Amino acid sequence: PSLLRSQAYIGGKWVSALSNKTYGVIDPATQKVLIEVPDMNAEDTRLAIHAATDALVGWKKQTARYRAQVLRRWYDLLMANQDDLARIMTLECGKPLAESQGEVAYGASFIQWFSEEAPRAYGDVIPPFSAGRRLLVVKQPVGVCGLITPWNFPIAMITRKAGAALAAGCSVVVKPASETPLSALAVAKLGEEAGVPPGVLNVVTTTKGKNTQEIGEELTTNPAVRKISFTGSTAVGKLLMKQAAGTVKKVSLELGGNAPFIVFNDADLDAAVDGCLNSKFRNTGQTCVCVNRIYVQSGVYSTFASKLAAAVSALKVGHGLDPGVKIGPLITREGVEKVRRHVEDAVQKGAEMVTGGKPHEKGGNFWEPTVLTGVGKEAVVAREETFGPVAALFKFETEAEVIHQANATEFGLAGYFYSTSISRIFRVAEALEVGMVGVNEGLISTEVAPFGGIKESGLGREGSKYGMDEYMEEKYICVGGIGEDSV
Repeated sequence: PSLLRSQAYIGGKWVSALSNKTYGVIDPATQKVLIEVPDMNAEDTRLAIHAATDALVGWKKQTARYRAQVLRRWYDLLMANQDDLARIMTLECGKPLAESQGEVAYGASFIQWFSEEAPRAYGDVIPPFSAGRRLLVVKQPVGVCGLITPWNFPIAMITRKAGAALAAGCSVVVKPASETPLSALAVAKLGEEAGVPPGVLNVVTTTKGKNTQEIGEELTTNPAVRKISFTGSTAVGKLLMKQAAGTVKKVSLELGGNAPFIVFNDADLDAAVDGCLNSKFRNTGQTCVCVNRIYVQSGVYSTFASKLAAAVSALKVGHGLDPGVKIGPLITREGVEKVRRHVEDAVQKGAEMVTGGKPHEKGGNFWEPTVLTGVGKEAVVAREETFGPVAALFKFETEAEVIHQANATEFGLAGYFYSTSISRIFRVAEALEVGMVGVNEGLISTEVAPFGGIKESGLGREGSKYGMDEYMEEKYICVGGIGEDSV
């Protein structure tokens, strides 16, 4: 119960909004209000930025080993509270409990990883360009960071950013998604218990609409904030990037995707079906690296479609806390309507519904897991990210043809393909215009590898040995006047 918080976290204190306004957090499976949390605005955010600015002075002066120890305690507490954190997550975002438990471990792994990386923020010694000089490069924290996170991974998207930022010596203001503030507040509570100093980690909560826009603008325009990290839609990312340009902030963006999933004739079809299920239907199809366009070579198209449809039709739909559930609700009614629009558009343009294709009998935000075959490139699903449990199958003939189709999008986050040809594996992996490639694998995210996209899918990388660099600045130091003749 202590992890279920009804107040925001600013400067080491649990606080209400200055306006005393609140809003209800909704269980998307039942549409019932779980709890009320503060509905904050720009004024509250300025207080959080001020707290982060004050805390930065002491935090960045701590040794890297000290910061590592704090982060390690935070990791231990996250894992010790895995079950409670998972229940909170399932209630506010709808994902099945087993997936929520997996996300807690995944999210905690970033805190563990960056606790280990903190003491390894090495600089450089550069050979001097002339006698009497020594040239050094040191890495220093960029400063106060604004972290704006989505609802689909309400813990991992915070820890992936905050872990790197705190390890680097930065302080942060987190603005979690309006739909899922409870996970963020629970994580902050455990950070407090782990010894994260007051003001180093702050969480401001708010509803969608005017207040969200105000908070985003405050974070991107306040000169005390030197870094913005955002995960969400490309449209919002572009807006935040434009706003941050006014004070030339460092920006990391993990934006929308339109991931291709390619099955070649020589693929292991059973493995490809498993990989497609994992990537397409995880979190009810609501992940940024979700498969969106499934390209199947003509020689195995029918067999793959039949195998996939059989597997999809067996997926259990229900409340995420119910045993055996694999497909939970979509997060909002807007999500349901987008799925409906994509399915109806594909069918109108010649696609065939093999299974699913309509709202689930449970009603509300539930949608039947769907497989569509014969989808044409004119369909909306070929251009837009569905963010729902809809598998759209496109047929192709040649490798060159499918590479062209896979790359015919402004997005470039993730791509997947299945083949047993070693030559093709290297050709296609190098040809796909994406930041991450899964070869014979549908689950690719890990704390040890860089996560991020190219084109309009974002800037920068999260996780891995590169993740801390996003929160640090390189400073060149030239030391002159060094006598060379006395030795």
